[in-house]
Amino acid sequence: MTPWRQELKALIILMAPILVTQLAQAGYGFIDTVMAGQVSPLDLAAVAVGASVWLPLFLLISGIVMATTPLVAAAYGAGRFQEIPRITHQALWLGLMIGLMGMLVLQNISFIFPLLHVPNNLQEKTELYLLGVSLGMPAVAIFCVLRFYSEALGHTKPVMIISLLGILLNIPANFVFIHGLWGLPKMGGAGCGWATAIVMTSMMFVLLAYVLLSPSFARTRILQSDMAPLGSLMWRILKLGVPIGVAIFFEVSVFSCVAVLVSPFGERVVAAHQVSLSVTSMLFMVPLSLAISMTIRTGQAYGRHDLTGIKLTRKTGLITTTTIASCSALMIILCRESITGLYTNDASVRALASDLLLFAAGYQIFDALQVGAAGCLRGVQNTRSPMIMTLIAYWMVALPVGYSLGMFPIWHGQPLQAYGFWFGLVAGLGVACALLNWRLAKAINRLEKRWS
Repeated sequence: MTPWRQELKALIILMAPILVTQLAQAGYGFIDTVMAGQVSPLDLAAVAVGASVWLPLFLLISGIVMATTPLVAAAYGAGRFQEIPRITHQALWLGLMIGLMGMLVLQNISFIFPLLHVPNNLQEKTELYLLGVSLGMPAVAIFCVLRFYSEALGHTKPVMIISLLGILLNIPANFVFIHGLWGLPKMGGAGCGWATAIVMTSMMFVLLAYVLLSPSFARTRILQSDMAPLGSLMWRILKLGVPIGVAIFFEVSVFSCVAVLVSPFGERVVAAHQVSLSVTSMLFMVPLSLAISMTIRTGQAYGRHDLTGIKLTRKTGLITTTTIASCSALMIILCRESITGLYTNDASVRALASDLLLFAAGYQIFDALQVGAAGCLRGVQNTRSPMIMTLIAYWMVALPVGYSLGMFPIWHGQPLQAYGFWFGLVAGLGVACALLNWRLAKAINRLEKRWS
């Protein structure tokens, strides 16, 4: 078998369980939306508003502790197995502290609702929902650390299985808190937040038990050596992880911002935007999962000072993600009308969403290449530059270009509205693709000089 085929096989073996894990995490939000929607529109709105608050915070937290992956992968690749528990212990301390901070933020964030003109009856349910979610934030942070520790060692299936079990637990847990069974108060849609905390905490304990008992972790077993907090190592994790979390936040927040900015154009435009965004978010799970696999493989090669391995992962991963993105773009172009029909029966919403999906087809390759390059850069522990480049691409290109085209009469005396904003997204992702791949090439050249 050629090295290219071997690398492709290794990436796919890692990617498949990660993809299922990512889809399972997306499934929690889908289940909450469906079950809250069956109660009342108000309950559905409370879950939607609450999720828009805690999900960006969750992504920021998980991004920070994601530094565990390249650090553990590098130590594993170098054969320094004794360092892996030490790194993980400090990541767990850091995750616990960040999780507790996240809990306090969610419990005291209700002051923003009057500023956003959220109706009083919706505020009460949203606050109850967020109070429930907040209790699970420390568990979320610790679970993420354990997940990244396991995946960095190449053990991706356990996290996948536990994530799927979490979905199975989420449904009955939602039902219990929504309808107030077993003496609990009837919370309606707000109960989904409390169920989320139960599910997250349960998943954390199951994954902790697995990594403590499985023979697969015998050489790198955690909680069996010195666990005292080490400020210097925690600071190293923070320096590597904060740029990852902030970069993810920049990307997610610009899409959320567009959803707000198109709202003056009416419900039809907002609905079409959300449909298109939902479709592209699901498709993005594939290149994202491949990028995480590339971080693991690149990180292990980085630890071995294996420049050939880094280059092979980069080449194989970027070719593969480009192929996947091309297939996604073709599917969108050919099937966009059928896809939008799964979301709504409104002909005008379907028509506009189908048009917006053409823009999505246009940025599939850009999106896949930028996330793949970012994955490799994390593997070689280069995160600060990607954060700055992400800020430039999304907040200095995508949003200004989109706002200018969408809001001002540029085309035949008329603003392009949603089309303008989506053109801005294409431009921003194109810039991110160019900058991140340029930075990756430069980082590899530097490693070549350092290791030669």
